[in-house]
Amino acid sequence: MIIRCVWEHNGNDSLLYAESFPGAFTRGPSRDAALQKMPAEIGAYLRWKGEEVPDSFSCVTVQEKSSGLTVSDADSDVLFDSERAPLSPAEYAALKALALKSARDFEALYQAVPDKDKSCLPARKTFYGPVPRTAAEMYAHVRNVNDYYFAEIGVPADNEGSILSCRERGFAALEKQPGFLQNTVVLGSYDEEWSLRKVLRRFLWHDRIHARAMYRMAVRTFGPDAVPDVFRFDR
Repeated sequence: MIIRCVWEHNGNDSLLYAESFPGAFTRGPSRDAALQKMPAEIGAYLRWKGEEVPDSFSCVTVQEKSSGLTVSDADSDVLFDSERAPLSPAEYAALKALALKSARDFEALYQAVPDKDKSCLPARKTFYGPVPRTAAEMYAHVRNVNDYYFAEIGVPADNEGSILSCRERGFAALEKQPGFLQNTVVLGSYDEEWSLRKVLRRFLWHDRIHARAMYRMAVRTFGPDAVPDVFRFDR
């Protein structure tokens, strides 16, 4: 299997995205370091989707973005070249289903954490403020990008209720807009380019970042069998 990768970097820090696996990514102090992690990430991603994992992978970089953002903390503004094309109804339905599966699975992981306000993680700050440490903080952080992501492409949304319910309402509002499958590229906040394809990928990516963090925090805080490995990070 050939994995087409988009490389976003700032100095010695790299984010590497798997273009054909929306939301799959690795980080590292260099592109080579991030590349070495990609087969394991794609394996986890395919297991999460319930698909067969090939015996071998090779990676090719198809796009590069030099960024002034703190990519080491997963700050990102890249728009993939492949995220400029219109969507077919079938493509949209598949990506939407994946984004909703991710929301449901994140909810399931969160609900399994024995104490939502307990964490063994030390305090740490990033470009957006203190890093969420507890399951409750991680859940709120993931839910609260809902209105932001949808607003970047002109869709009214909110952060009320569960991650799944507010995401479903956002998609319902999107689908009322004529021509939404044209995937128009718009200039959003901070002069960042956005499209519907990018929003769908960003939901999956952001869920994945914090699902991994929540799973690892829960294992360290409560023990190896405390929560199910819903996203299949450890097989």
